[in-house]
Amino acid sequence: MSGIDRHTGKLVDGYASALQSVEVIFSTRIGERVMRRHFGAGLAELLGRATTPALFAAWKTLIAVGIDLWEPRLRVRAVLVSASPDQLRLGTAGIDVLVDWRPRALLGDFSVTGTRNFTIRMGERVTIQ
Repeated sequence: MSGIDRHTGKLVDGYASALQSVEVIFSTRIGERVMRRHFGAGLAELLGRATTPALFAAWKTLIAVGIDLWEPRLRVRAVLVSASPDQLRLGTAGIDVLVDWRPRALLGDFSVTGTRNFTIRMGERVTIQ
């Protein structure tokens, strides 16, 4: 499936389109969309809370559930926090997400063609790489 990049307006296809979809899922608050109130991952509701192991456990769960519910081209294998204690104190943690890539899932073919990973970097601006 191809689409349009929401930041540049250029054509995106395949894995880049799936990552853009994940970005939309993570940045949408539950209840924000009028015709699809249950859409989103619930991550925005956790912003501003104290950084604790329980918070990261909640983040990991919400990331996995959000992707599994709303992006059929990706199936989550693992969600790992990749940061030292000093990086956590500074608010520059990274979260690595390992997924199975299923490029034809939107057509009903859920066969896995490979494993991919991306990183969610937090700090000045949250980015998905």
